[in-house]
Amino acid sequence: MSSTKIEFNAGKIVRIQGLDELAGLLFPSNKKHQRIFLAIFIELKYSKNQFLSNLSPLCNKYTVSPRMLETVRSKMRRMGFVDHVSRFNKSNGYKEGWVFSSRFSRSASQLAELVSGFREGRNSLQEQKDRDLFRYI
Repeated sequence: MSSTKIEFNAGKIVRIQGLDELAGLLFPSNKKHQRIFLAIFIELKYSKNQFLSNLSPLCNKYTVSPRMLETVRSKMRRMGFVDHVSRFNKSNGYKEGWVFSSRFSRSASQLAELVSGFREGRNSLQEQKDRDLFRYI
């Protein structure tokens, strides 16, 4: 049985050249989920103002079950690809629906900066914390 865990290794990330390869990385061993991810992403990308009021029409358009659509949408939201906006949000004209989120890209950038800071930092307080880590392992 193949793994369903997302495996972000440098070799795979460097080789990504298309949205389909990103879908394969985020939803390994599940072609149906990859297809739904692509459907949501592309429909949102080409919708007016990159806003979809409802995702359920995608079930009929792409012949997928509502449960699978909800599973993929939920994972996309947890990863930070999409966000739900409420009808109380002025920036979207008080309409409820789905939009792209910047959380995934911001988180990935912050992680890269954090790792660089850990590698390059010569803070004496950080050095002490690093040494303390080995005392408790």
